[in-house]
Amino acid sequence: MSTMSHPWLPSAGTPAGSTETRLVVVRGNSASGKSSVAAGIRERFRRGLAVVAQDNLRRIVLRERDRPGGANIGLIDAVARYALGAGYHVVIEGILYADHYGEMLQRLVDDHRGVTRCYYLDIPIDETLLRHASKADREYLTAVTERELRDWYREHDVLPGGIETVIGTDSTLHDTVDRIMRETALSELRPRDT
Repeated sequence: MSTMSHPWLPSAGTPAGSTETRLVVVRGNSASGKSSVAAGIRERFRRGLAVVAQDNLRRIVLRERDRPGGANIGLIDAVARYALGAGYHVVIEGILYADHYGEMLQRLVDDHRGVTRCYYLDIPIDETLLRHASKADREYLTAVTERELRDWYREHDVLPGGIETVIGTDSTLHDTVDRIMRETALSELRPRDT
């Protein structure tokens, strides 16, 4: 984890959310299933759950390369805090390299007043390549090659301090979503009406 302090991060102890909100962080390498897990959680919970996707904020909103100290780190934090403050449950999903995003994620976890759970999808490179090849988006498959996947891949890039539950290839998408819904108690909560 980076020891560099970022000026856009709130000071330690700035409360986020409420005792009723849930914060879920789903990290892992490219093609590990993060987006599918986040979509599965949203589909099960329905309204009242915000998905804060690293790719959307970094690549689409900012069109920024993934680098230490990038502006997207603060944007992910700000969007998650805003949604939590508005009473939404939040799922943050992305590769979120530990050395780039660890400081922000740890601070957000510490500051969140409700139930927080972090998960790392630990998928070997060979399985990552198989999953990537099975994607239906041909344009994406042309743009993101095996070489990029190997360059981006970091083996067991867990956050320090043991704050993440590691989920391996033996857990199906359905099982992973079930587990997160149960461990966060999202399965016991009602979605928003509007």
